[in-house]
Amino acid sequence: MNIVWFKRDLRIYDNQALTNALKTSDEILPLYIIEPKLWQQPDLSHRQYLFLCECLEELNTELTKLGQNLIIRVGEACEVLAELISHHDIQAVYSHQETWNLWTFNRDKNVKQLLIDNQIPWIEPVQNGVVRRLKDRDGWAKNWYSFMDSKILPAPSSIKKSNTTSSFFSDEIATAESLNLNYDNCYKRQKGGRTRALRILNTFLNDRGTNYSKEMSSPVTAFTSCSRLSPYIAFGCISMREVFQVQKSQQNKVKLLTNGTKTKHIRSIKSFASRLRWHCHFMQKLEDEVSIEHSNLHPTYDGLRQDCDNKRFNAWKTGCTGYPLIDACMRALIATGWLNFRMRAMLMSFASYHLWLNWQKTAEYLATLFTDYEPGIHYSQVQMQSGTTGINSIRIYNPIKQSLDQDPEGIFIKRWIPELENMPKEYIHTPWQHSELLNEYPLPIVEESQARKDAAAKIYGVRKNLLFRDESTKILKKHASRKKPIKRKTAKKIDSTQGQLF
Repeated sequence: MNIVWFKRDLRIYDNQALTNALKTSDEILPLYIIEPKLWQQPDLSHRQYLFLCECLEELNTELTKLGQNLIIRVGEACEVLAELISHHDIQAVYSHQETWNLWTFNRDKNVKQLLIDNQIPWIEPVQNGVVRRLKDRDGWAKNWYSFMDSKILPAPSSIKKSNTTSSFFSDEIATAESLNLNYDNCYKRQKGGRTRALRILNTFLNDRGTNYSKEMSSPVTAFTSCSRLSPYIAFGCISMREVFQVQKSQQNKVKLLTNGTKTKHIRSIKSFASRLRWHCHFMQKLEDEVSIEHSNLHPTYDGLRQDCDNKRFNAWKTGCTGYPLIDACMRALIATGWLNFRMRAMLMSFASYHLWLNWQKTAEYLATLFTDYEPGIHYSQVQMQSGTTGINSIRIYNPIKQSLDQDPEGIFIKRWIPELENMPKEYIHTPWQHSELLNEYPLPIVEESQARKDAAAKIYGVRKNLLFRDESTKILKKHASRKKPIKRKTAKKIDSTQGQLF
């Protein structure tokens, strides 16, 4: 019997692990393990677990239709697998390669040793273009496109339920409360499952995403105009290869309808396609260097932000900093579990620069708020917006300018900050100038321009270190995606591109 261990690939369509397992045995055990210790990690949350449960429910329905239901066990992976091994003849374990948080990385090392000790092969195919044990980034983008253009695997037509697999039982799905996951007030959360993923992809490519390239930056329009596929990709309800090929097909369709004219719709689809590649590019960083979840990518920044002012941290995490767009974004994120990229970057930049907070603490909190939490992307972006990569330009978002640019009418601000509903439009971005209408909304926690100048001085001061450049060159060679091999003399030029090396 083969075990197909579902992890973050909760689908039967384009599932290489499932396909491979069925090629070598008629008897397979589709298994998902709910690991209590994983869900007790500080970067995971109630909203993410509810999304997972919805995905598992639909996956079980799909597998049951094929003839074999999903077996769900609650416990530690090594203990669950050891029990199965002790009572059954296990031919092999199949699961996709996984790039997730440090806890799962260490868990997989323990599982690998368990299977080696029992002489059971563990077959782990690639599922998203991230390459394990990558030597360097030369040619990475070319290989990514090659994988994305490869054949999509159909769902199996049936799965034989034998006498052996018929004897297996599922545990009841653990409740969020039993896992000590406290309710987090995400009342506008997206719901999980492949059916919703396909519907959302369809509405984005055919309708909502027409103005994507123009409307993705503003929180006023982004909640509708962005794809909103990120949680479904993160949990594997839909494969990256499937999304890539569907958008490519749609792009060709639109080109035919417009006789090749470059329309805003085509530009938007192309812009979306490039972000699929960026998705894997950032995950590759964590795959290559697991320490970036907790440590500065560039070690010269070690010790720069040792302490974390609790007053500032609490104001930021609750949306009470006195800067309207910052606070509106945080409150929207708490309620919905999602925020567009520019606003995520602005939230992190404000925390790391203006408030000078320890990025490890703020990153951990943000991780719990994102239903689409993807550690490889999250920690790479956190460090980019905190200025600790050593290979990206320092970009400190001015929250007042962003407010004027991205929400000029104050529509988004007033939606999420009811205290300011009576604030005149000309003061909505700087309400402290009309303090009699603040309605208990706080005054700014820091003075924006001075805080920005102080932060820039500290960050640029580190770059004067004589060893800074040499270390940056090493980081570029290891983590920057490029068409040609990096030479030392190009390091300064690449440093000015703000990390968009795709």
